[in-house]
Amino acid sequence: MVEGPALLVLTLGAVVLLLLLILVFKLHAFFSLLLASMALGLGSGMAPLRVLKSMQTGFGDALGFIAVVVSLGAVIGRLLEHSGGGRALADWLLEKTGPRHAVWAVFFAAFLIGLPIFFEVGFIILVPLLYSLTRESGKSLLYFGLPVAAALTVTHAMVPPHPAPAAAAQLLGADMGKAILYGAALAIPMALIGGMGYGLWIARRIHVPAPESAPLAAAPPEESKDAPHPILVALVLLLPVILIFSASFAEMRKTTGLAAYQFLGHPFTALMIAAMAAMALFGLRRGLNRDGVLKLAEEALKPLGSLLAIIGGGGAFKQIIVDSGAGAYGGRLLAESAVSPLVVAYLVALGLRVAQGSATVAIITAGGIVAPLFRGLPGYSPEILLLALCAGGTALSHVNDAGFWLVNQCFGLSIPDTLRTWTVMKVVTSAAGILCVLLVHRLLG
Repeated sequence: MVEGPALLVLTLGAVVLLLLLILVFKLHAFFSLLLASMALGLGSGMAPLRVLKSMQTGFGDALGFIAVVVSLGAVIGRLLEHSGGGRALADWLLEKTGPRHAVWAVFFAAFLIGLPIFFEVGFIILVPLLYSLTRESGKSLLYFGLPVAAALTVTHAMVPPHPAPAAAAQLLGADMGKAILYGAALAIPMALIGGMGYGLWIARRIHVPAPESAPLAAAPPEESKDAPHPILVALVLLLPVILIFSASFAEMRKTTGLAAYQFLGHPFTALMIAAMAAMALFGLRRGLNRDGVLKLAEEALKPLGSLLAIIGGGGAFKQIIVDSGAGAYGGRLLAESAVSPLVVAYLVALGLRVAQGSATVAIITAGGIVAPLFRGLPGYSPEILLLALCAGGTALSHVNDAGFWLVNQCFGLSIPDTLRTWTVMKVVTSAAGILCVLLVHRLLG
């Protein structure tokens, strides 16, 4: 078996190989992760059959919990999208706050919608509303667009049951309930600083009109005319967080009936209850029959195959790092060094994000790399490490990221202006996240 510094060099080589397979040879991340895992295992001197057994163990461990969480989150998001509830919630908040506070209304609507819905889907739902507000107010499209984009992208990267933070939480051994609560709590200042802070500042300096071909969106889309009441939408979206928080509070207070609170507050139960509520309120109550609701659930689950395969591949890569001994050796070096593990986790995820573009792949891959290094490291909880890692994975979206081009096309921006607005906003958001994490860790440490 290879040991010592040579083992770390070999691990670094496996990461380089992984990036080459994805970026140069354009191989799917799932296959790239499996090949890099095999290369690292065999190169480190592990027996071939042990390499395969290690990969099998890591793959299963990664998916045993995450598959349920991600699947339930996807079903909630699909039902919300189909019902028009997201747009209805945004319209209701606008009505309550008035034109003067419209930017805050769409910001909070985007934050709530972003809890279960992928960034791209939430963005497309709200873009017509942004066009309408831009025309009515005469302000720059960026004034409304960047706060909304910030809220959606931060929740996508920081808050389970979104796939990346959920997978990374599993790889790091973080408590999923705490991961959801802490991720949502950190996402708020990140989105405020990046979207409401930098976003509104740059919007005053770059005037972007609504594209001429854009829909006026004066009336809600057809599917949202009989949408569920906005308060019901908000309650369903917040229901898992409320149940998980109640369980954590009951645990702290040693409340009578603690087992019941823990059962209801487990992510499986909390998300299942929310999914059933979504089926009833966003599906059956709107006239869909049982088959129609099940069809929507199937539509939500079908695209998850590739995503779950990547998550499993990340788990296999992590397990090889553990079983080869690289994780334990690297962990000892980190414990003896002056470099904060939080900064290491952040920079690993940031480097992968810049290199290959996808925040999901960056966060999952980084989780597989750093989890073995930090296992059992005193003074650092898995949850705080998860926050640092996810903050790094959401940084610096540029031309190799699909989200960059979505914003570029929907806002009608030039590439330089997209870099000055969207990309810089992402950098500010990410920097705010790691600074908050370091500050909280220092205060609590």
